[in-house]
Amino acid sequence: MDITYEKSLKELHTFATEESCKCHIACHNTQDIQQVISDFLQKGAPYLVIGGGSDIVFTEHFNGIVISPLIMGIDIVSEGTNSTLVRAGAGVVWDDFVNWCIAHELWGAENMSGIPGHIGASPVQNVGAYGAEAGDIIKQVEAIEIATGKSVTIPAEECYFAYRNSRFKEEWKNRYIITHVLFELKSEASPNLSYSALQQAIETSTPTLQEIRNAVLSIRNSKLPDPALIPNAGSFFKNPIVDKTTADELKAQYPNIPIYVVTEEKTKIAAGWLIEQCGWKGKNLGPAGVYEKQALVLVNRGGAKGSDIQNLANAIIDSVQAKFNITLEPEVYIY
Repeated sequence: MDITYEKSLKELHTFATEESCKCHIACHNTQDIQQVISDFLQKGAPYLVIGGGSDIVFTEHFNGIVISPLIMGIDIVSEGTNSTLVRAGAGVVWDDFVNWCIAHELWGAENMSGIPGHIGASPVQNVGAYGAEAGDIIKQVEAIEIATGKSVTIPAEECYFAYRNSRFKEEWKNRYIITHVLFELKSEASPNLSYSALQQAIETSTPTLQEIRNAVLSIRNSKLPDPALIPNAGSFFKNPIVDKTTADELKAQYPNIPIYVVTEEKTKIAAGWLIEQCGWKGKNLGPAGVYEKQALVLVNRGGAKGSDIQNLANAIIDSVQAKFNITLEPEVYIY
């Protein structure tokens, strides 16, 4: 393991603000994680586990330990008639994993091309895009239980995957450190073109994996800024889910509002549209701003502190609440 004291967090999260932490520990294998748990966490040290840092913004110095599980490797565990089990380490970059799947002609991850972050965060956030979610292909999650230091294997059905959510974000928060994720992928072609924009971008009904990846990346690049050029954490807010009555009332008042049926009782509203209607698209609040091509993305215009990002987020939440009586929830962790 690698231990650094008074570590700048700027290079560890994609908002690239200047906050720091008391100690940073990079863990390269399961044994490193178990040692950190034994030496620090079980003794009550405050801590935070981050992967690629693409779902977090720091608003102040973190007076504790930041742990980066950097376990690498992608391996085929077994191959069946139409499914292949693949095990990936928590430190593998998500998009590298997607690219690996495509190179091995395995279906299921291609719609999630370009999502930033590491494999270890995928079950926590249940990352997803363009009609697909990580929970659709996760078979099981391997982790270390902090209370005991023991390795555990958790079946996907026990993770309670939901829209950008899982038990790891709720009741299991701070209970485990994820080391590996086992994915079940399809060996036969099974394109998912349920997302309308993707369907429109694909010119054939039988696209290849690479054609789907190229289309997804093209759509993403047309809307989302590269964090290496413009620091950001992707979609900052969740798309709010409201009851059908509320959705019908909003549709009657705003005929162009983008809504998506979730169940017979629940409807998802496009948060970016709500923010844009409040006039925030392309606007700045100090050195923090709303991306001009996608109102759902908050950006660091240069020199922004975490508190600047938080102040902008709060102002947007207040605006949407006042205009639509809908409370936006951040998808990004705020510390």
